[in-house]
Amino acid sequence: MKNIVLIGFMGVGKGSVARAMVKQSAMMALDTDDIIESMENRSVKEIFAQEGEEYFRNLERKTARWLKKKVEGTIISTGGGFFKVPAMKKVGTVVLLTAQFQTIYDRILAHPDADKKLKKRPLFQDIEKARALYDERLSQYLEVADIVIDVSDKEVDKIAREILKKVKK
Repeated sequence: MKNIVLIGFMGVGKGSVARAMVKQSAMMALDTDDIIESMENRSVKEIFAQEGEEYFRNLERKTARWLKKKVEGTIISTGGGFFKVPAMKKVGTVVLLTAQFQTIYDRILAHPDADKKLKKRPLFQDIEKARALYDERLSQYLEVADIVIDVSDKEVDKIAREILKKVKK
């Protein structure tokens, strides 16, 4: 059984959707940022601060190689830049979760742990840079996606059902 790989901009809800999909299916879920944090025994934020973005991107490539070889039938939620790893489609069926930048940002700000959620995302520290990154990545996300799901104004459980239905086709 193929993996389902959730991609999309940071804060779009990949982790929440993956957890909802687990409840609605017999699949397990992994998060690439969690895998990297376990490998490095430090947070993504610390890795960025201490080693820089290129070091982190190398860890993402290493994680992708492991996923391709060792993991199947799993829902994989990814960091916002993970979609750039080589041979992404060999990891699994790539599902892009998308929403307007402002919708994503407003959701993060409305979360009870908004400060924690923003601090966890190093590239979200400068809102204008984050917006520019979103604009830059949108077309790149679309290039690698097998399925595109607009998550605006949808409940997480509904998004999960929609993905599972489309992947089974």
